[in-house]
Amino acid sequence: MRCDKFSGVGVALVTPFKADGTIDYDALAKHIEFLINGGVNFIAMTGTTGEPPTLTKDEKNSLVQFIVNQVKARIPLMIGIGGNNTKNVVDEIKSTNFNGIDGILSISPYYNKPNQKGIYTHFKEIANSTDMPIILYNVPGRTGMNVSWQTICQLAEECKNVVAVKEASGNFSQIMQILKHKPEDFSLISGDDSLTVPMMSIGATGVISVAANVVPKQFTEMIKLCKLGNYSQASKIHFQLLDLMNALFEEGSPAGAKAALNILGIMDENLRLPLVPVSKELKQKIENLLKNL
Repeated sequence: MRCDKFSGVGVALVTPFKADGTIDYDALAKHIEFLINGGVNFIAMTGTTGEPPTLTKDEKNSLVQFIVNQVKARIPLMIGIGGNNTKNVVDEIKSTNFNGIDGILSISPYYNKPNQKGIYTHFKEIANSTDMPIILYNVPGRTGMNVSWQTICQLAEECKNVVAVKEASGNFSQIMQILKHKPEDFSLISGDDSLTVPMMSIGATGVISVAANVVPKQFTEMIKLCKLGNYSQASKIHFQLLDLMNALFEEGSPAGAKAALNILGIMDENLRLPLVPVSKELKQKIENLLKNL
């Protein structure tokens, strides 16, 4: 099995909260329409940007069902299911209703720092537990361990439902090795907003983006130009967005994105602890950058 649904601009969707901490479904509906009208190609829900560690099981199920119903199959949906207890991840996959969902984004195990054999076996167990397309997520800055290019390519060769990797190592040597050795129909997706254009210039098929929450039209136009091979024009948009992309991560994500979405009038900037809103100074900086765009 290979899957071509996840190319172009994917959005790492934020989860809006009300002042009392409950999920703000009205804001979420407004935000989803903002993204679809902005031309994004797919949505990745309940990933890191959606603050899933702070959601209860019932909240996550309700959130996912709401998103499926709001999107109405207009664009593909990817659900984040991952963790550092392989059995729990497999059990969650087996209990998940995948109606309206097109793939699973699964982060590599974090905190307990398994070696490459452990990472490989973890993902092998996940792949064997489902027929759903699986997108590996390599983000060593968050997990504490890199998934090597050899492990990624071995999984891609041996597990036909492992269809792509969201690569956020920032290591271009590794990225090039994946692109050189991967199966032809296996996709490499950028997991770093600010590296997307150079990654696409050597073979990445798109991005799962935080910044696209805020500037979906500009991000979509940039990626369209990349797919057309017009890197000169794509680079112009890239440099226009670069300071904003960096500012959104300056005091942690998704705090920066929620501050920007608050400025745009889409949602409040409430987060669940341990995350907190950005400083007044950074919010003003983000507002100035948005005005300049």
